[in-house]
Amino acid sequence: MKKPARIALCAALVFLSVLPAAALTVPERLVYDVSWTGLKAATAVHELTARGNELHIVSTTRSSDLLNPFFAIDDRAQSVLTRGGVDRFAAPRYFRKNIHEGKYRALKEARFDTQKLTVESKDLLKKTGKTDSISTRTFDSLSSVYYVRSLDLVPGKSVFVDIYDCKRLWSAEVKVLRREEVRTPLGTFKAIVVKPLLKAEGFFPRSGDMTVWLTDDSLRIPLMMTTKVKVGRISAMLVGGSYWPLATP
Repeated sequence: MKKPARIALCAALVFLSVLPAAALTVPERLVYDVSWTGLKAATAVHELTARGNELHIVSTTRSSDLLNPFFAIDDRAQSVLTRGGVDRFAAPRYFRKNIHEGKYRALKEARFDTQKLTVESKDLLKKTGKTDSISTRTFDSLSSVYYVRSLDLVPGKSVFVDIYDCKRLWSAEVKVLRREEVRTPLGTFKAIVVKPLLKAEGFFPRSGDMTVWLTDDSLRIPLMMTTKVKVGRISAMLVGGSYWPLATP
């Protein structure tokens, strides 16, 4: 898999990782088939659990048997949030990602101080660290999507989120495009279609042209995603889990 496709695949998986607080389904487990140019590339699993006053999000991605001999993927990201943060959703406390994609490895973590508005991040492989400033609406790259799901999504309008990715703080715009019905392996759903855009250099590639379909209800469950890359297209489709809305006939 070429580098542009790998970057877009990673961005897609993170975006699918990621409800008003009262509408959270806890625990929540979502399973996705990820395809590249029509071939199954990986399986992604996103799990949300509660531990006392904390929310724990874990995302795992593993390549398919077909892709393994050429480009093995074994990724794990974890986000810990404290309930009652910005907009009554939750505030990030800890983030860790362990990336193993082909020959590429990364092991990083970040600890957020939402009182001082700072974050301490470490590259555990390079043994380096730094402290950066954050905004009152900063999330890590995994929990940011759950925050977007918590917002009032109105077609024709955009929502914004500040994301700290262990390198820098950047602002992402998410355009809310339209409502439509979408067919999936689980049935037909009413969906709201959004498109994440980049306002600064960061994780989502400018050429990705990503589109995401969320259930058009208070749960905003990501149903599927597509994004164009230089060679082909990457798509992810919800195929199972512990909860999903009932499909319409």
